[in-house]
Amino acid sequence: MAAHGHNHHHHPPAPGTALRRALWLTLGFSAIEAGGGLWSGSLALIGDAGHMLSDAFALGLAAFAAWLTLKPPSSRHTYGLVRAEIVAAFLNGLLMVALIVAITVEAVQRLLHPQPVAGGAVMGIAFVGLVVNVFVAYTLSRGEQSLNTRAALLHVIGDMVGSVAALVSGAVIYFTGWTPVDPLLSMALAGLILYSTVRLLREALHILMEGVPPEIDLEVVGGRLAALNCVCSVHDLHVWRVSGGTVALSAHLVLDDLGHWPGCLHLIRKLLHDEFDIDHVTLQPEVLMERDGLTGHIPIHPM
Repeated sequence: MAAHGHNHHHHPPAPGTALRRALWLTLGFSAIEAGGGLWSGSLALIGDAGHMLSDAFALGLAAFAAWLTLKPPSSRHTYGLVRAEIVAAFLNGLLMVALIVAITVEAVQRLLHPQPVAGGAVMGIAFVGLVVNVFVAYTLSRGEQSLNTRAALLHVIGDMVGSVAALVSGAVIYFTGWTPVDPLLSMALAGLILYSTVRLLREALHILMEGVPPEIDLEVVGGRLAALNCVCSVHDLHVWRVSGGTVALSAHLVLDDLGHWPGCLHLIRKLLHDEFDIDHVTLQPEVLMERDGLTGHIPIHPM
């Protein structure tokens, strides 16, 4: 006999309008920036355009994934498609890794074989790019923060830093003529992107592997459950994140008297909601005598 708690938190729809507006702004300016980079010969500008293109892809994935998460559960997908946002974030991270490799390879080539760069044009286009990125970041920051929107916002902030790098690169070349600053700043930008990408990939992969959410201590949860007067011990305890905003728990609870179960269930649901913000709960009660002679489980006893 298992008890299920499905008090899902139905979050408001993802900010589709904000995502679409940010998508078209980012995509449009990435094309302008790429053209300016090719015309001026600036790798920093081209690299920043490539990063903005990856941001546009991330925003598109986020908008599409947000739409998929609104699909109702079915017989084949009993949770619905709420994990679409996690898959989208993971795919976006892989795209960024490819971008980092491409920027780094090209930067090394530019260091070995310097090319002329039009510093003034770089400064002008980079400044406009910085303004666009600030507006996009402001638009996204006002919406609800899911893993996708947080990832997209992180990329846009990285783009803001990239625009600053391109601006500095153009200024240095314009006033001093020192062209190595362009590929050097490009590699610095690639390192910045790599740091944020690794964090994004780790978080998305952790959710896909049904890891315990980092804000939850499994031992603390088990100890609090086992400390209830109606519970003798806890085993087969699992906590995982279904999607960005839904945490699920399942466990077997050993009781001294099955007649206490209705009241115990109410206490457990309240405890999990109030202390850990867990509302999707599946519990299996077991009578103490039924556990005699069973092995293979490590029970959690009251702390």
